[in-house]
Amino acid sequence: MLRYWMIYLPSIPMNQIVAPSETTQAVKKPAETHGLLHEMIRSFTTLAKTLNLSHAVKELGSTRQTVRRHITQLEEAKGAALFTVEDRQYRLTEEGERALPEAQDLLARGNAWLNSNVSHVHGLQLFSASLPNGWCFWQQQHSLSRIWNAPSCLMRETLRSWAMAGGDLESPCMEHVRPYLIVYRHTIAGWICVEFGEESFFVKWFGWAKARSSVGRSLGRMPGGDDFARMLDEPFHEVQTTQSMRLDHVFTLVPRESDGTLQPVNYQRLMLGGRFPDGSLALYALVEPSADVEIVGLDHGKIVQPSPEIMVHFNQINAKYER
Repeated sequence: MLRYWMIYLPSIPMNQIVAPSETTQAVKKPAETHGLLHEMIRSFTTLAKTLNLSHAVKELGSTRQTVRRHITQLEEAKGAALFTVEDRQYRLTEEGERALPEAQDLLARGNAWLNSNVSHVHGLQLFSASLPNGWCFWQQQHSLSRIWNAPSCLMRETLRSWAMAGGDLESPCMEHVRPYLIVYRHTIAGWICVEFGEESFFVKWFGWAKARSSVGRSLGRMPGGDDFARMLDEPFHEVQTTQSMRLDHVFTLVPRESDGTLQPVNYQRLMLGGRFPDGSLALYALVEPSADVEIVGLDHGKIVQPSPEIMVHFNQINAKYER
């Protein structure tokens, strides 16, 4: 996610301007702090997770003094307390709760960047991960112009219907595309699926019985660890929070049968922010299998032609929407 920082430079009365020597310490302190930022954030996020100093120290492989020092440095830099301590029990303050999600994102993105798992192509995110057992995941964000130039009309019509409905799931404008969507809600337990359209890719891949059994359950985690899971969640949070849209091309290995054998699958995914009837936030995902995926760095020989039984067929649109 791109973030733009705007710096405002108000006029300063002459009697408030200090001599250069008086600002030396203020300039050096952030510079010294920034060199430790990664470790400080690790200490903060780990202590926030465990709320127990001994457990945090053990998980970090650090010392009590170091963790306390990191928290103190962060609190001094941010100008607010991140924790309260009563009877050796740590609790996040309001400021700590507000700071935690961004700290977790920074840590995940930093680790992904160091491991060369994340980069950008034309300003849009490219993310990948792999394990020694052969499992891999590739995801590249694309411009929405790909939708206008694609041969399938399903994504174009879904985007049009979403706009006409104002994001309202129950709008009549959504009726003809809703069977192809997966609908998500974010809860304290994470993202849960609340609806699988009968024509959605999930149903075609896993079967209706598994889809029905998965309603209301939190999403199962792919291999790759906590940082990978957080990177996968980032687009979901971005789209829901901004009530906007995002298009990604994905290649990965997913089990289809009960024996857990991994099978390659490539698809385009359009995510849209929306609303449930009570006004609470929703997220809609349209997943369309396709061999026409573009992911920089992925061996094109791995891309498979989707089998007929998992293809999404959309024949309900007037011919004027066909290319």
